[in-house]
Amino acid sequence: MKHIFSFTLIIALLAFSSFFSGCSSKKVHKPYKTKYTSKARHKSTMKCYTVRGKKYSPTYVKVGQVMKGISSWYGPNFHGKHTSNGEVYNMHARTAAHKTWPMDTMVKVTNLQNGKTTIVRINDRGPFVRGRIIDCSYKAGKEIGLDRMGIAKVSIKVVGFAGKVQSEAKIAQAKKSKTETCVMLSNFGVQVGAFKRREGAEVTRDMFAKRYAKYQPVVKKFNNIDGSGEPLYRVWLMGFNSEQEARDFKECNALKGAFIVRN
Repeated sequence: MKHIFSFTLIIALLAFSSFFSGCSSKKVHKPYKTKYTSKARHKSTMKCYTVRGKKYSPTYVKVGQVMKGISSWYGPNFHGKHTSNGEVYNMHARTAAHKTWPMDTMVKVTNLQNGKTTIVRINDRGPFVRGRIIDCSYKAGKEIGLDRMGIAKVSIKVVGFAGKVQSEAKIAQAKKSKTETCVMLSNFGVQVGAFKRREGAEVTRDMFAKRYAKYQPVVKKFNNIDGSGEPLYRVWLMGFNSEQEARDFKECNALKGAFIVRN
């Protein structure tokens, strides 16, 4: 009977074979193997990591995405050293460090205190200081006045990938038509709960929606899964770029009883 149940469960899980994507765009950016970053480096830099006891979970982004916070800059002390994507840091190039956005993401940085802007390419991780969202290279920092101010309130906006920048007009049009360039998400997910009552599943779904805004919790109904005739409501967290990212997320967040599923 146990073997029959396992086989039935596998068939039921595989039956949901529709592809899940995080955006409606047909223009998909694959963040692997650019002229700057190798496939292996991209894979390693998108895994969750811990610095000074705090965990960080890298995530994929789409063109037009915005974040606000504090920017700092780094220069001579790091010049010539290797960045997270394997490059040799050049303080005279327009690059930057971000804690979670993918390597080679192109970002427009606007200093909200003086209106100056610059465009940088993410090639490093950091800054690991509370409240700071981006660490610009010396050149990029100087262009927006950070060499004089030290730190400043900024807005950062995704404007492209892999060294290619999209115009503001194109970004605005894509956002209006909901065809923003983004990273295609896989149909892999993490099951975070299973309930006989739908109410319990919905409570768990709402809890995970608040806790992990970048992923989408959904309730899946499975009928007569064990032969009893009663449905089972499973809560799946979807929106991962790959099976490996889903596994990294599960391990990083120590979700008891969770396991990988495929939608």
